[in-house]
Amino acid sequence: LLGLPGEAAIVIVSAMALNVYSAVAVMETLALSIREITILGIMSVSAHNLFIESAVMKKTGSSASKMIILRIVSGIVLAAIFNYLLPKAPISQLAVRQSAFNLAGFIPVFTEWAISTAKLLLKIVLLVLLIMVGQRLLDELGIIRFLSKLTGPLMKVFGLDKSASFLWLVVNTAGYAYGAGVIIDQVKSGRMKSQDADLFNHHAAVCHSLLEDTALLLAIGVSLFWLTIPRFLLAIAVVWLERLRRRLFKDSFRVGTA
Repeated sequence: LLGLPGEAAIVIVSAMALNVYSAVAVMETLALSIREITILGIMSVSAHNLFIESAVMKKTGSSASKMIILRIVSGIVLAAIFNYLLPKAPISQLAVRQSAFNLAGFIPVFTEWAISTAKLLLKIVLLVLLIMVGQRLLDELGIIRFLSKLTGPLMKVFGLDKSASFLWLVVNTAGYAYGAGVIIDQVKSGRMKSQDADLFNHHAAVCHSLLEDTALLLAIGVSLFWLTIPRFLLAIAVVWLERLRRRLFKDSFRVGTA
């Protein structure tokens, strides 16, 4: 239904359970056309790292199950649209060659994975620390207020409160998991209301990490346009539909529920 071979399911599961890096690593072990990589790429950036990122979204007032369903459905919808729009590629047109991964022994592969995981954990700790310190400094210097005014019109188009400006910059440059500490801090300190944080999560669930994930998939041949514009449009639609839902069912609405 999505224009993908059966083994592509491994890529999707890897992205959903882990991250875009793992999805790309699995793609390298499969013989895929650039068309198939594009479809898998958009699915991966829409629905990845579901367990960790959904847990953070729950801490900021959203329903974890709703966020997971939203992201999976978004990925499937975008993949289906891509399958309809993208021209069919010849079967012989392969963008990724068979990797030597299968020939490697278990111990070297496991060792490499352990080292890369340790580096990733260290990177997360340092980035979160730097972001938190930077956020405090920017707040004290009044730069956040300036950024809020600067990006205010953009937030209005997205259907978000202007208080989401800094968070939007964080999750699209550093990634949602790296910006988790800032997001939680914003809500707990009262600088962002739970209702606004929930709306922000509806947007971020579909569209975040525009810098890192986009650069990663650009490196393997996916078009910049397909990686950004469809996610932007879908994220905007999701937020405005959620706002409409709240207006229609305001008597029964409660943040953090499906």
